[in-house]
Amino acid sequence: MGAGHAHALYRAGRSPVHALPPHCKIAAVFCFVLVVVATPREALWAFGLYAVLLAGVAATARIPAGFLLKRLLIEIPFVTFALLMPFVAEGARVDVLGLSLSQSGLWGAWNILAKGTLGVAASVILASTTELRALLLGLQRLRLPPLLVQIASFMIRYGDVITDEMRRMRIARRSRGFEARGVRQWGVLAKSAGALFIRSYERGERVHLAMLSRGYTGTMPVIDEVTADRAQWGYAAALPLTALAVCLTGWMLV
Repeated sequence: MGAGHAHALYRAGRSPVHALPPHCKIAAVFCFVLVVVATPREALWAFGLYAVLLAGVAATARIPAGFLLKRLLIEIPFVTFALLMPFVAEGARVDVLGLSLSQSGLWGAWNILAKGTLGVAASVILASTTELRALLLGLQRLRLPPLLVQIASFMIRYGDVITDEMRRMRIARRSRGFEARGVRQWGVLAKSAGALFIRSYERGERVHLAMLSRGYTGTMPVIDEVTADRAQWGYAAALPLTALAVCLTGWMLV
C-alpha cells in the first residue's frame, strides 16, 4: 500500500473534510449510517434533516451537486425494488392516484429509499474525499483483520491491471477487423475471456513468488502511520452525534 492509487470516485481537494484522517471519516460514516438505520421510518422530518447534514458536509468538501447525484445512480436497482413493494406487499390497501397500493408496502418502500439513499450518499462523500490507499490505511488503523485489508488492496490494484489487459485485447481484436455483431462472434469473446483468466492467474502467481522472495510472511509493512488528535476526532464526530440527536428526538415524537 505504499504507492498512491486514484479512483474514479475520488475528487481531489484541500477542504477540511479531505484533511481529516481516513479512519476518522470511516468511523463517522459508519456511525452515521447506523443512526439513520435506527431512525423510525415514521419520522419523515428526521430524514430531511439527515439530508441537510450530508449536504452541509458535501458543501464543506466542495463536492458539486452534479458529481454527487451522478454517483447516486448506483442505487437504481434498489430503487426499482422499492417501487415494486407497494404493488406486491400484502395488508391494508390505500388508493393513490387511482392505484390500489399496500400501506405496509408504501412504508417499506419509503424506508428503503430514504435510508438507502442517505447511506449511499454518505459513502459517496467518503469515497470522494478519501483516496483508496488512504481508505485501506484507515481500515488497517481501525483494526480490521489484516487479511481482509490485503485482499481489498490486491483487488483494487488487480482490477486496474485486468481492465488494462482487457483494453489491450479489445484493441488487438479491432486491429484485426473483429466486431462483435451477433452470436457467431461469441466464440471469439469466450476465448478472449479464457485467455484473460489465464494471464491474470499467471501474473498473480508471479507477483506472489516475488513477494515471497522479498520476505513476505503474511503481513504487509505499514509505511505511513496515520494518526488523529482529539480535535480531528471531535470534528469527525460532529456528523454522527448531530444525527444521533435527531434520531433520539424522532423516537420521542413518534
